Amino acid sequence: MASFIHLNDGNQLPWIAFGTGSALYGHDATESVVRALDNGFTHIDTAQRYRNEESVGRAIKLSGKSREELYVTTKLGKLEPGETVRDALLTSLRNLNLEYVDSYLVHNPAHHQGRLGQVWKEMEEVRREGLARSIGVSNFYVQHLEEVLSVATITPAVNQIELHAYVWKEAKPTIALANEHDIVTSSYGGLSPIVRFPGGPVDAAIQQIRARLEETRGAPVSEGQVLIKWLKQNGVLVVTTSSKAERIREYLDTINVPDLTEDEIKLIEAKGAERHWKAYVSLSCAYL
Repeated sequence: MASFIHLNDGNQLPWIAFGTGSALYGHDATESVVRALDNGFTHIDTAQRYRNEESVGRAIKLSGKSREELYVTTKLGKLEPGETVRDALLTSLRNLNLEYVDSYLVHNPAHHQGRLGQVWKEMEEVRREGLARSIGVSNFYVQHLEEVLSVATITPAVNQIELHAYVWKEAKPTIALANEHDIVTSSYGGLSPIVRFPGGPVDAAIQQIRARLEETRGAPVSEGQVLIKWLKQNGVLVVTTSSKAERIREYLDTINVPDLTEDEIKLIEAKGAERHWKAYVSLSCAYL
């Protein structure tokens, strides 16, 4: 069952994307992306900085899926001297063997210190040219969003940040500003509470909620599904990954898991607020 998140520019993206960073960073992603597409993913998230766009493009071709069935996000890395945003995107499109991407994000504000406004104006131009259907940002927090919004004639459609229960409290001002401008917040690292920080205060809440959802559903519900459902119900576009077909199908099946109650959503947030554990050190921290 497909489910889409509607963007402020009139476009839409599937609510969940298969990510090619983390374990696939700098590696051939062909097999992993083909597996993801074969098992139901239609949204692939990559980046110039991941150094695997060519293999993502190869996987798309091998999958046999039509371009119209798929949604592809890639991200602008650090520009070389004299290089423009358009130059960088054309390189990504050649690597991906595509004529356009569905979503193109400025990967990190720290890559463009002192010229973030100019970079955003160039992002607007590639959207007007049709090389990117939607444009957005990644690893942007309040200061960075405000800098772009002050010059934007096209508002970013998406802001992708590390987002899970243990950084939710820190991220709330950024999410609030994004919501004011109908910018969709997208998450990476959403499963960090169980993958990178097991044994933390969120664990008991996850188990309690998982047991209730299993009883309601009459079928198994995983810890990962609880966290993904929590993000989805908060309006977040989820980026996740796995090398296992059964785990990929499990993530996609989250849409069929019953909703968390309001109290359960608040419980995960409250338990997450007891610790501040960040899985990724964002380069944007140097720009704050």
